[in-house]
Amino acid sequence: MRKIVLSVILFLFMVAGLCWYFLLTPTKDIHNVSIKTTDHPVIVLVIDSLMDQPLRKAIDEGKAPALEFLMTHGQYLPEVVSSYPTMSVTIDSTLLTGTYADQHKIPGLSWFKQDENRLISYGGGKREMWNLGGKNVLNDGLIQLNKTHLNKNIPTIYEELEKSHIQSASINGLIHRGNHAHRLHIPTLVSKMNLLPHEVEINGPVLLSMGSLSQFNPENNQYNHVWQSMGINNQFTANELIYFIQKDKLPAFTLAYFPDFDQQVHDHGPKEQKGIEEVDKQLQTILNAYSSWDEAIQKAIWIVHGDSGQSAVINDRKKALIDLNTLLDEYTFWNPDQPSDKELALAVNERMAYIYLEDERINLSDISSKLKKEARIGFIAWKKDNISHVIAADSDKPFTFSPNGPYRDWYGQSWDLNGDLSILDLSINEQNKINYGDYPDALSRLYGALHSHEGQYIIVDAKPGYEFIGTHSPDHVGGAAHGSLHKLDSEVPLIIAGTDQKPKNHRLIDFKDWLVKLTK
Repeated sequence: MRKIVLSVILFLFMVAGLCWYFLLTPTKDIHNVSIKTTDHPVIVLVIDSLMDQPLRKAIDEGKAPALEFLMTHGQYLPEVVSSYPTMSVTIDSTLLTGTYADQHKIPGLSWFKQDENRLISYGGGKREMWNLGGKNVLNDGLIQLNKTHLNKNIPTIYEELEKSHIQSASINGLIHRGNHAHRLHIPTLVSKMNLLPHEVEINGPVLLSMGSLSQFNPENNQYNHVWQSMGINNQFTANELIYFIQKDKLPAFTLAYFPDFDQQVHDHGPKEQKGIEEVDKQLQTILNAYSSWDEAIQKAIWIVHGDSGQSAVINDRKKALIDLNTLLDEYTFWNPDQPSDKELALAVNERMAYIYLEDERINLSDISSKLKKEARIGFIAWKKDNISHVIAADSDKPFTFSPNGPYRDWYGQSWDLNGDLSILDLSINEQNKINYGDYPDALSRLYGALHSHEGQYIIVDAKPGYEFIGTHSPDHVGGAAHGSLHKLDSEVPLIIAGTDQKPKNHRLIDFKDWLVKLTK
């Protein structure tokens, strides 16, 4: 999923006829970077779209020995709750800041920025990319995502550790904001085409690798070609990490992303296993950088987890795809050619979408009533003042909730609840304790999305088996998709080796505090 953003960059460069003019990508000299090594560095390995069932199956069949070793010699938590919407940039922002979208302010892979009257996309499908303009997508994904869109008042884990003079590294991470300036390698032709400035500086941790845009290991030149996603791939990530280990330049904290499995799941469905076997081979080479695997877990703390799950999309295009343009065809929609002539704007994030009411004359109840007739939509939500409203086709009674009330969930959060709790599959026991069903940590995560950015908008979330599309949206008919609040998209496995500590709760939002304490 996260490789979508930087693979968009690859596609634009390829169309521009680059292929780097067959030149090797320049590498940064790691010997010029002063790294203070520690006894037990923390290494976080994020495997995109890793899920419990195919992981267990691969291990049971003996096809994932590295993952099995880490699991056997550590802790395994199969159902860690992700962020919402379950799209990479929002998830990564939660992981790095320890907050949901109401605080970190990254609403999804796609969202509408009201003060600029434009749709933000960090890299969806190719049709969406061309519709919005390659220059905009590149600028948003490479520069603005970390520089201006991510809330400056919420420190990332890199910035938090830097306060204690603790060094970090990011390898192929989308969210990487830190205190150190880095210059990206932008080919001259790209800057001459006015797609990106000739000089692109971004901030990150002391060590920052982003495929061929920023790399240390010269051997990665064979894995960073245009046809290899410009280094946004598992092998590049593994090679950079091994290089840091072998050169004794591994800082106290490293976050390394393995993106390849995501697309395989999108294409083949949630039971896909081959990608797990492939990423395990890369993990084996990383562990082999030590004299033994036992030494690896003695000398470092290893954390392996997925970012989101994926749920199957049925193999019938007419049934699988919920076309929001058709569903709301009596309204005009924002488009980049006529940005002022619109009543609604759409930001589709696979199995969830934001619908923006851009004309004050449009009645929210009219839109929600039309959406409620669509049985493939799991729920429809919006906010009014501090009250969150939720309706569904399966219920005649609405549901509302707000923070600070008489009911408390298992995470210690208190809520005021009214109406049909079954819409979000909630129940309350005799002690006024909230239990979550198909939508884990539903209240806090949905509240986060509803308060993530400016504007009057409605959230629609699809039932399992279905996916939203707009005019230029990609789809995954017969494969799998994510984005929704449902547990199929939201629960991911976590392996911890080299420490007995674990996060306070089994939620991604609790990782930052845990990781900071581990590293310090």
